[in-house]
Amino acid sequence: MVNETDINTAKGIAIGVIGPEILVKRILRVLNAFPSFRPLARIYRKEEEAPALAEEIAGEAEVILVTGPMPYHRIREETSLKIALHHVPLTDTSFYRSLSRLKNALGPEKELRVSIDTLGGPMIAKSLKEINESRVQTTIFNGASYPTQEALTAFHAQLYESGACDAALTAEGAVSDALTKRGIPNEWIIPTDQNITVALERALLSTETRQSKEAQIVVGLLNIDHFEKRIHTHTSEHEVQKFKLEIHRMLLDYVESLDGYLTHLGGDEYLFFTTRGIFERETGGYKTIPLGRHANQKFGLSLSIGIGFGRSANEAGTHARYALRKSKDAGGDTCFIVREDKTFIGPLAMADPLEIALSMTDAGLIKKAEDAGMTSVYLSRLMAHVARSGRVDYMVHELAAILDITVRSTHRLVLQWIDQGLLRIAGVEKVPKGRPRQIFKLAFLEDKVGN
Repeated sequence: MVNETDINTAKGIAIGVIGPEILVKRILRVLNAFPSFRPLARIYRKEEEAPALAEEIAGEAEVILVTGPMPYHRIREETSLKIALHHVPLTDTSFYRSLSRLKNALGPEKELRVSIDTLGGPMIAKSLKEINESRVQTTIFNGASYPTQEALTAFHAQLYESGACDAALTAEGAVSDALTKRGIPNEWIIPTDQNITVALERALLSTETRQSKEAQIVVGLLNIDHFEKRIHTHTSEHEVQKFKLEIHRMLLDYVESLDGYLTHLGGDEYLFFTTRGIFERETGGYKTIPLGRHANQKFGLSLSIGIGFGRSANEAGTHARYALRKSKDAGGDTCFIVREDKTFIGPLAMADPLEIALSMTDAGLIKKAEDAGMTSVYLSRLMAHVARSGRVDYMVHELAAILDITVRSTHRLVLQWIDQGLLRIAGVEKVPKGRPRQIFKLAFLEDKVGN
């Protein structure tokens, strides 16, 4: 029986993800940083199931990403798919990780003789040389280009049982399981998050949807937080005008890097235009806005930015205004993006790079949150705080401070949110005096900050 998981919570470029459960879950976690994608996950227990799974989702997916070279080859050989097909490559970082784990398990100081499949001999030799590792002797599988699971298992087992090798490194999870059952020390070479990120970027660039949106107009609205207060710190009108000119020059330099167009709307607000392809590249796939850090370092300013995508300039502008309002609602110093379907991405990193990029794309979940009393303002503030802190566990007084409401009002909202499944009780904190305080988990954001 094949386990399968569909994530159809948002519109986006449908990408099929096929592989064993542990790797599919890893890819789905990394996919949180790619809001342009809508994953269709298929999990197999045996590699030979991969072609049928690929055909199953080929009608809906625009691109398919397979977790390794072996199932990728099977799909290429056994199907005639008309869509882009990619696999996650295994690089030297994957090799270093697996070798380090194996050495730690067997003794980092001892000499190690290891059998290896899938990875090429020259790459392995170069990798060992780069880390000056002379205590590792390798025997590389040099059989068929796409061997069977049984052939790989036999290769490693024969070397171990003859005493020629002490352990095995394999790129196939099924081979690792078979070796473990036979009591043979081994490590499964799995892709790192960086390997997965590179594969996803390549997959994104290959899609027709992505290519067609390269030249789409993007509208940005930029507002300087607490600008009037900063103006009042200057003692003369000359200094005020000079300060405004310096800010304008900084914004011009940033928009020039986007190959865009900037205009001042008056006061503390600016409007700019660029194209979606350039904006995506400059933000690292909608993750960070370097302008925020620069403004903070140079002038001590924080910025609120709203970015709008749309099928027309009017629609993009309307969405930019909505996104700016969300940034302001979140307390400023952040950026939100509103897409064509009114789902939003954010908050993006501003003054400090955020380790977590949140993408709220589930319209049903947004409506459920609003029906439970979690207004757009509350939702924006919570998402911004989670993105900055990486936390999803809070006590009532912490939530009250984030939402800028009383503890009593927060208690009332917490009960509503628990009833709707948006929050759950995660534990209790004991205090020296007084009643224990409950800790609440933001369940609806929990998957956005996966480990």
